Amino acid sequence: MNSHSRGKWLGLLCLVPFAVFFIAFQIAPLAWVAINSLQSDAGWGIDNFIKAFNSRFYRQAMQYSLEISFWSSLIGIIIAILGSYSLRKVPSRLRDFVSAFANMTSNFSGVPLAFAFIILLGFNGALTLILKQAGIIDDFNLYSKTGLIILYTYFQIPLGVLLLYPAFDALREDWRESAALLGASGWDFWRHIGIPVLTPALLGTFVILLANALGAYATVYALTTGNFNVLPIRIAAMVAGDITLDPNMASALAMILVGMMTLVTVVHQWLLKRSYHVSR
Repeated sequence: MNSHSRGKWLGLLCLVPFAVFFIAFQIAPLAWVAINSLQSDAGWGIDNFIKAFNSRFYRQAMQYSLEISFWSSLIGIIIAILGSYSLRKVPSRLRDFVSAFANMTSNFSGVPLAFAFIILLGFNGALTLILKQAGIIDDFNLYSKTGLIILYTYFQIPLGVLLLYPAFDALREDWRESAALLGASGWDFWRHIGIPVLTPALLGTFVILLANALGAYATVYALTTGNFNVLPIRIAAMVAGDITLDPNMASALAMILVGMMTLVTVVHQWLLKRSYHVSR
């Protein structure tokens, strides 16, 4: 056996632990959920999915999940783009501090984050009272859809900065200088060079932020004690049996959540291919 074959078999051998872990904790649970989603009191079939899409309550959960995830991801990535680009222009010491802070705050979620927002933006929160006294707002409900979008956006921004900051390394300064020498304005540079170069990173980051928001559970549960109607809350309630125990319906809702992410990923791949062909 030559060295190339030994290296190949060694690589495959090193892949075995990952494959076992991936199958045991990714493929097997997903297969179990998919199988259980097709089981109901009437037997095998798609009755759970029909019930989910015919129910206004479950449709509302799907709608709220998508709306909160989409808007928090969109606002988060816009702020992350501005922040990541600005970091390229500041001194290295400040850049390192902001990067470290973003790394820390990207893991600040769940119960501590919900508690912090209640103190700041709850009905009697410090910031809410200050804004009311200043006459900027009349009222604010942190426990509404708008409040959750703000809350979700908070933990989307640091993650977006961490993902997008390295992408700006692809923009070389001599490209801007060459474009300026040829008479291109700043807008022309971003339209024809900057945005096309950054498009794969922007789309990929948006999909990750969307997945991050769609699957968020601990923060919204801690904030609303499970009273806000989003898919992760509905799935957990039916598994835990807080109101009714229906793991098969929970599996169907989980598969709908997987379907949403699959659709987003497919659209993401299509947009990437389209942007690649357009750039060529």
